[in-house]
Amino acid sequence: MRARRTSFLTFVVAVLLLAALFVLVPPVQAQDTTMHDRYERAEAQLSWNLSGTLYRASVTPQWMDDDQFWYRATVADGTEFMFADPANGVREPAFDHERLAATLDEALERDVSAFDLPFRSFRYVDDRSGIAFTVNGAIWQCDLSDYTCEETDRAPDERVPNSITSPDGTMAAYTQDHNLWVRDLETGEDIQLTTDGAEHYAYAINSQGWNRGDTPILKWSPDGRYIKTFQQDERNTPHMYLLRTTTGRPELDAWPYAVPGDADDEVPRLERVVVDVEAQEVIRLDAPADHQRTSNCCGLTRGRSLADVEWRDDGEALAYVSTSRDYSTVTLRLADPTTGAVRDVYEETDEPFFESNLASRGVPNWRVLHESNEFIWFTRADGWGHLYLHDLQTGERLNRITAGEWNVLDVLHVDEEARTLWFSAVGKEEGHDPYQRHFYRVDFDGTNLQHLTPEEGDHRLRLAPSGRYVVDARSTFQDAPVTVVRDAYTGAVVLELETAETDALYATGWTAPEPFTVKARDGETDLYGVMYKPSDFDESQQYPVVVSIYPGPQTGSVGSRSFGLSGRGQAQALAELGFIVVQLDALGTPFRSKAFHTFWHGDMNDNGIPDQRAGVEQLAERYDWIDADRVGIYGHSGGGYATATALFEEPDFFRVGVASAGNHDNRGYTYYWGEKYQGVLEEVEGTDTFENQANQLAAENLEGKLLISYGTLDDNVHPNMTLQVIDALIEHNKDFDLLVFPNRTHGYANEPYNLRRTWDYFVEHLLGEEPPREYTIER
Repeated sequence: MRARRTSFLTFVVAVLLLAALFVLVPPVQAQDTTMHDRYERAEAQLSWNLSGTLYRASVTPQWMDDDQFWYRATVADGTEFMFADPANGVREPAFDHERLAATLDEALERDVSAFDLPFRSFRYVDDRSGIAFTVNGAIWQCDLSDYTCEETDRAPDERVPNSITSPDGTMAAYTQDHNLWVRDLETGEDIQLTTDGAEHYAYAINSQGWNRGDTPILKWSPDGRYIKTFQQDERNTPHMYLLRTTTGRPELDAWPYAVPGDADDEVPRLERVVVDVEAQEVIRLDAPADHQRTSNCCGLTRGRSLADVEWRDDGEALAYVSTSRDYSTVTLRLADPTTGAVRDVYEETDEPFFESNLASRGVPNWRVLHESNEFIWFTRADGWGHLYLHDLQTGERLNRITAGEWNVLDVLHVDEEARTLWFSAVGKEEGHDPYQRHFYRVDFDGTNLQHLTPEEGDHRLRLAPSGRYVVDARSTFQDAPVTVVRDAYTGAVVLELETAETDALYATGWTAPEPFTVKARDGETDLYGVMYKPSDFDESQQYPVVVSIYPGPQTGSVGSRSFGLSGRGQAQALAELGFIVVQLDALGTPFRSKAFHTFWHGDMNDNGIPDQRAGVEQLAERYDWIDADRVGIYGHSGGGYATATALFEEPDFFRVGVASAGNHDNRGYTYYWGEKYQGVLEEVEGTDTFENQANQLAAENLEGKLLISYGTLDDNVHPNMTLQVIDALIEHNKDFDLLVFPNRTHGYANEPYNLRRTWDYFVEHLLGEEPPREYTIER
């Protein structure tokens, strides 16, 4: 009996101990599994994992004669080639994919499927009765009447590394030993065009400090006879230094890199030249050497050509624009490529900086009309970006072409004979998102302005070379693209091309970002943004907020107003972890008025942070499910700079930040950037005009959690700026976290390890949960 009682007591004690253990020790494994599931859902939302789930969403026309074109459409099984003839209302497969695949399967002796053909480009031959394409260096031609194919030739090895090909495809220009060369692609002969190039005094060199490369910077004349380029003098430019991590001694990388405060005789200068390829002669333009500038952001090239240069159609004259070091003054010049004679046509000064196109890396919006002796000019002289007609001889303004509280975005086509031009614009349509692109035409005298895309949405436009038709892909944040061909004169839809298929995308759990409008810090100015929610969003819950920031000033946090995945995967992934992620275009970003864009010029440390705070506070007042007491922020490059600013300047609001590769003190960043958006550095009473933008000077204010990172080979935003912030944090005895990416340049933001550590940081410090240990993101 006693034995039974003892056994029973032992059993009771054991049960009580187990119960106590269960209460005292939480079920960590179950919690970890739940968060692990969220990480898996987040990973599924990264851009590269979604790229194959959106079908028939993109049309890039390959224009042919008579305004016909072909394009590739992404389909579930791969790629379908389509043919379009707008004039005759024809849209059809470019050929029979099944029959072509069967023929190539046998001819190539390997598996070929209908929507995974072994080429990405082709050309029609014999009036579309056949096609020609290249596979593994062999040129194949197929008869589309019976789908017989034969190898006709070996493609010539025309590939010249890091070269720019002439318009007729016969010459490739490249640099070697500081000089400019061309290769005749028909004979294989290499021809040296310049002979006096030297180290740091080279021709056509891409050495912009923040941006370096081996492809030359130049622009061919339309007939291929001339090349417009420069000899860049950076012999006195101070160097920047980086160390590559290797076994044994690290390797030094040193190159010219101008920063604000460098003297005029230290910064790079462009000595403008024209190279006569036929005569193998260099003609130096009779004009002062230019600063390393273009009339809008960013860098010396647009596409693969030297920007701010325009050849006359016959190649016998060229125009170019010179921009002052402080970006406020631009000069339009005409040059004779045969003699080097230069004539100044027009000069304009616009404080604090001039812009010829509001889009980052947009083509400058000036056009010279040689036949009518006029030119079209873009300026924000009245506070908005508009077009004007000028006399080419005197520079005198003849008339306005556009006007109003909105902005011309891109000049897309000019018909000098009809005296009509076509352009895209933002902000003109009442009641629409002012960042949505629309399409217009107008006469040179400013009359007959016509809106050609009346449907609400953002319109991605690709104009035919003739100007007769335009391919228009219309979408919004939440409405997938519908692509049509329009008559560019009337706006009428003449051919429907594609309607995006989104079933596979939504099947991943993807949710579209939701647009919102709030007021800026002034309580009056409308600001526009988007928010991302978890796919299992529950409005009865409260969610912490993470601000995804890029402050500009050359662009903003939101990016395109079109439907899409590019650049938004990280935001949606973070939302899946249990956050509301917000992107907002604050004061100081483009596409609104000039006053809006230049709002914090001279105080780059502003970074739009007061507007970000005001926006989140308004959203929290609007929605009970937003917790404004738990706010984080993250960004890369300028966004890394802004993130640290937020934690240093608004420590009572921004609790957690992840700042990567930030330009925290622009005295150490490229002078092209700081001098445009902060102004030329000047010494003032023992300090300088850049002092107010240096993050390290406010590091003592840090109260929250900060994860800061840099790449040791970042030759764009040098690590020195981040190290200054780190040094200040240590000096003020501040706790912070640090990630160093050895041998990474500027573009490590989307490395899986960086993404995972970013997720972990917000989950642990903002969400208050334990992240799964060393979760692996596959790429």
